[in-house]
Amino acid sequence: MKSKTATNPPSISLFQKHCYALLMKIPCGQVTTYKALAEALHCRSYQAVGQALSANPNLIEVPCHRVVKSNGELGGYALGQERKEALLKQEGVEVTDGRIVNLDEICFVFTDN
Repeated sequence: MKSKTATNPPSISLFQKHCYALLMKIPCGQVTTYKALAEALHCRSYQAVGQALSANPNLIEVPCHRVVKSNGELGGYALGQERKEALLKQEGVEVTDGRIVNLDEICFVFTDN
């Protein structure tokens, strides 16, 4: 009888693949919101986006740390909010008291190409 081990790669849904592909478009130093990402995916569920991000198997390569709440709060991150804030600051994003300072100026807008 075979047991499931960590060597078996996690399966990634089509929704997750689309979500991660969009994340790859967000440049360093910019962020997007869960809402904007959901809208770009033609999805009404921001929670589904959050769940897809929490399942991201390549946290740094697929930059889910660049997704924040619409009010500028950082939101969750698999490695913790402190790590998310540190990654954003490392990319030049200004964060104060757990919020993006200039969200309107650095918020990436997805366009249909």
